[in-house]
Amino acid sequence: MESDTLLYVANFSTLLVCMVLKFPQIFVLLRAKTTTGVSLPSLALELVGYIVFVTYQMYYEYPPPTYLEYPILIAQDVVLLLLIFYYDGRLQHSLAYSVVFVVGWRLLTVQKWILDFAMSLCTFISGASKFAQLQCLWRSKDAGHVSALTWALATYTCATRIYTTVVTTGDVQVLVRFIVMTLLNLWVLLSVLYYRRRRGSIKED
Repeated sequence: MESDTLLYVANFSTLLVCMVLKFPQIFVLLRAKTTTGVSLPSLALELVGYIVFVTYQMYYEYPPPTYLEYPILIAQDVVLLLLIFYYDGRLQHSLAYSVVFVVGWRLLTVQKWILDFAMSLCTFISGASKFAQLQCLWRSKDAGHVSALTWALATYTCATRIYTTVVTTGDVQVLVRFIVMTLLNLWVLLSVLYYRRRRGSIKED
């Protein structure tokens, strides 16, 4: 009974957090009207990873509570992508991205092996998205327009998904993905906090 309650809390809290996970970053961009420190490749790769993951979960009929947040995250990432294109003056590129994502999504379920292969690359794709964001931070040395709250929430949701995966499906691929994502999200969060503190120190000097 206790484990069922814990599982419910983990699933519910993850879904609740994911409903607003990208809002802090969206609000930061709307206020700043600039995308300095925010990586477009990172966001695009993250979206690919989300699409592959949720398609895999649905195809194999995993319990809906273990992946319900992903359609919400996909929608929020789309909003972020549109904002980045808009503030970078490249809104016309959004159509090409949309076509690629939709066609790719459809191709995933053409053959079972395609989806299985894509899922085997999912951890690498999602990991690459975090490294792209880290690289952007290292290059700009400016985290002023990157939301630390969004990355903190992302770290939490991946950590809870480690638990829910262990007690529900036990899928090793999915479990490894969440462990890796938790560590990388935490790395990005710490980097954002570091560059913000460094920026504050420079201003004081």
